[in-house]
Amino acid sequence: MGESRHLLDDLQASVPEVRLGLSRAGVQGVGKAIRLRWGGAEKLISAEIDCTVDLDPAQKGVHMSRFPELFEEAIDEVVIGEAFLVEELAEHIARQIVARQAAGRAEVRIVARYPLERRTPVTGLATQELISIIGIAAASAAHVRRVVGVEATGINACPCAQGTERLLEAGFDQPDVERILELVPIATHNQRGRGTLYVGSDHPVNAEQLATIVEGSMSSPIYELLKRPDELFVVEHAHLQPRFVEDSVRISLQSALERYAELEDVDFLLARQLNFETIHSHEVLAERYGTVGELRAELESGEPATRHTELRDWLAS
Repeated sequence: MGESRHLLDDLQASVPEVRLGLSRAGVQGVGKAIRLRWGGAEKLISAEIDCTVDLDPAQKGVHMSRFPELFEEAIDEVVIGEAFLVEELAEHIARQIVARQAAGRAEVRIVARYPLERRTPVTGLATQELISIIGIAAASAAHVRRVVGVEATGINACPCAQGTERLLEAGFDQPDVERILELVPIATHNQRGRGTLYVGSDHPVNAEQLATIVEGSMSSPIYELLKRPDELFVVEHAHLQPRFVEDSVRISLQSALERYAELEDVDFLLARQLNFETIHSHEVLAERYGTVGELRAELESGEPATRHTELRDWLAS
């Protein structure tokens, strides 16, 4: 057994027939139970881990079987030691892989489903909402970049179908139209939305606050448990605050910049909104990413940025 393992290792370390380096090679979707620190508490939750390394043109392959071994070792260290934040665990694993695999660069992504305790808006009933918390780390011998992110769901009421211009055409002036809409929201179709927000920084970032930002960027949060008064509130609230996917992305980024004013210009932000249509057979998507400096400059000047730095480029920088 040991001899076959040695032969396999030799094969992976050999020179490939086609001498091209690979941007990434590794494993994806490895399921693990991990212990995370969150708001002063610790919880054992289910997570999926992806891990890749940059592959040199002189090396045929990576030691795939060693990735799960390293995951187990890193997770065991957390179990017997201090629980990590998800981005810290991603960094810990990435550093281990660089050291143990002799890799030039390793990238780790962890996605964990995390329960948040909420109260319904009118009746105050306790309900549990699941969000995805995401930790990403890219490590080399020289430095580490890490990202914390969330995915949360909500509802968007589409502004298109509300047709407020019809009230103006009927002779109502703008203040009257605004008053009418406050009292009687105009019907429109709804979209259940999934919002994503990433922050790449060395500054501490609270994932639950990111979830609040994402939910607040949509027309209304949604709840697993709702009584009739709660349902009425959610529907009315959503229709009083109609938003496109584009609105949600812009609001999410602006809110993140305001909430984390200490972010540096070299830090990174990404917001994405995917809405599931109810009257069309397609979905709708909007996204914006870039360094904090790029986003701030565009907000201040109103001029389009000449560059939108992508996540992979930022992680590699």
